[in-house]
Amino acid sequence: MSQERPLPTTSYALLGLLSFGQELTGYELKQFSDSTLRFYWVAPAMSQIYTELARLDARGLIESRDDADSGARAVRRYRINAAGLGELREWLSTSEPEFPILKHPVALRLLLGHLVEPSTVRKMLQGYLDGLERQRADLQAVLDSIEGREGFTYPSLVAGWGLDYYDAERRSVEDIADRLPE
Repeated sequence: MSQERPLPTTSYALLGLLSFGQELTGYELKQFSDSTLRFYWVAPAMSQIYTELARLDARGLIESRDDADSGARAVRRYRINAAGLGELREWLSTSEPEFPILKHPVALRLLLGHLVEPSTVRKMLQGYLDGLERQRADLQAVLDSIEGREGFTYPSLVAGWGLDYYDAERRSVEDIADRLPE
């Protein structure tokens, strides 16, 4: 008997999104992941969404059906089932959290800052701070839309954590900018 390979974390992320009780198409799941996961996890590409949905369906962790009422052509809709909820709960309860790997393009550029003028580094850091503020505003809008809603306690906590992260990141980058050579 061959043992199945463990599911990748992205599979659990998609199961988690489906656990909010919605029946979604792959496209809708992509939109949902783009509006939520992008703040603290990698929002998977469209092709990865369908690959993971096929894997989850093959393992019997989700149910799928064709929906001919959606327009000109039938679309497939997905919903988590009891086995998928059980698998997700098992993963949440028993697996060790992976330690995050800092893959930070701004930190990489700062590491190589000796190759350009300090003014170039300052400009790069200011551009990052501007982008950080836009991301923070987007996440604040998400938190404002879910805070206090039934069933969204944990997503609200994660959004708050993300806002704290953005605030700390801003403070760190501002401190670095202050310490750059003239």
